[in-house]
Amino acid sequence: MELLHKLRVGYCFTGSFCTFSKAIASMRGLKELGCDIVPVMSFNAGSMNTRFGTAREHIEVIERIAGRKVIMTIEDAEPIGPKNMTDIMVIAPCTGNTIAKLSASVTDTPVTMAVKSHLRGERPVIIAISTNDALAGSLKNIGLLLNRRHYYFVPFYQDDPIKKPMSLVADLDKLPDTILSALGGKQLQPILKRG
Repeated sequence: MELLHKLRVGYCFTGSFCTFSKAIASMRGLKELGCDIVPVMSFNAGSMNTRFGTAREHIEVIERIAGRKVIMTIEDAEPIGPKNMTDIMVIAPCTGNTIAKLSASVTDTPVTMAVKSHLRGERPVIIAISTNDALAGSLKNIGLLLNRRHYYFVPFYQDDPIKKPMSLVADLDKLPDTILSALGGKQLQPILKRG
């Protein structure tokens, strides 16, 4: 994993709060591998208190790990591309809502602006999906991004096929390998895993 040392990683959080603890652990793992983390949160991720923790608690942990303030506004996310702040952009967790916005090129949150700005440099974007409607309403949008340049997915699986048959979640243990593969212009395979 030496190739990850000093890699500038934009690490975006969207509102799949049930996966925040895994996403934060994954971000910590990248930091321990020597990555420079530029954290970004969507409006909902940065403001909602849930049974999985308060917004303030999440922000404090993320900022402590990254060693810098979280980008939480569209205005603060816009310079990411022009200032060449990131080598790769990770969205973990990435909700179906954010996937829909990215597939339609909608830029109305700090995360979607961070991605749009980052893509100016034709650099890779990694999506770590976490949505209960991945195999239903979000499937079309996932397909669009799978076929779009510069987008790569962390391998994913059905997290509970009996109780949540339409749900998919990324295997965040595969994030470092996904990043390395994306830096080489390839989607890590297999993309579909058994849970």
